[in-house]
Amino acid sequence: MTYGMIATWEMAYDGLQKGLAHLKNSGTAADALEKAICAVEDEPTFQSVGYGGLPNAQGVVEMDSAYMDGNTFQLGAVAGITDVKNPIKVARKLSHEKFNSFLVGAGATAYAKEVGFTMTEMLTEKAAQAYQERLKAMAESNLSPYDGHDTVGMVSLDDTGSMVAGTSTSGLFMKRPGRVGDSPLAGSGLYVDAEVGGACATGLGEDLMKGCLSYEIVRLMKAGLTPQAACDEAVYSFDAELTKRYGKAGAFSLIAMNNTGDWGVATNVEFTFVVGNVNQEVTLYTARPDNQGGTIIQAQ
Repeated sequence: MTYGMIATWEMAYDGLQKGLAHLKNSGTAADALEKAICAVEDEPTFQSVGYGGLPNAQGVVEMDSAYMDGNTFQLGAVAGITDVKNPIKVARKLSHEKFNSFLVGAGATAYAKEVGFTMTEMLTEKAAQAYQERLKAMAESNLSPYDGHDTVGMVSLDDTGSMVAGTSTSGLFMKRPGRVGDSPLAGSGLYVDAEVGGACATGLGEDLMKGCLSYEIVRLMKAGLTPQAACDEAVYSFDAELTKRYGKAGAFSLIAMNNTGDWGVATNVEFTFVVGNVNQEVTLYTARPDNQGGTIIQAQ
């Protein structure tokens, strides 16, 4: 059997190395994904995920995360959780609950504390400074508050054929308290079926939710398309349709991997992602649309 992982953004590089090393030693897809996403959540220089994440309009770091098991379709998610070191761990634990598997706000935070997850203040000095600088810029130049919404999303495949997907983000910088994007939503932020493959999204959640693109990519792979063809078809057709009907489409990028370790990506902006599998060490790529319904991908 093969194994592999794919993740959004350059910030996932070190985490993916940890995850792939786990898979090389016959570790599970689930543990590899948790290790990899926790590595991103724990790094304060990545200001859109976990510790040091960018705060909402009230200066509070509210985080969203989801975990999906492609073997059983078990799903766990949190939205608007605060003061929890690793939201992906909470989401994974919730995936084992028959009821109450998606918790939000104070309820999600209370659950994490109750079951013993590490609690900590997630707002770093650097993030707090960025918040004050944005408030000043908004007052002086009418600068839009919304910037910085890079979700880490991953798909993981192990040598038994098990597949999982996960996401974690602090969401839009300066978002209204309680705002939730696509990241914790099955079908939008992530979707995985171990008999087919998985996909994850990053970008403007309000627009990604309109297309359920992660599910659509998996559906297209099930219909026989390669991961790359499925990504191209789902992303560029929806980008065109949303632009026609709504007048514009926000930035969004999708990654995918099938159950044999083949992968694909499509995006309507320039975007970085990382991949590793049984035949390839972890590699950083840049992708951009070719404006003809396809994707230009270059190794870095």
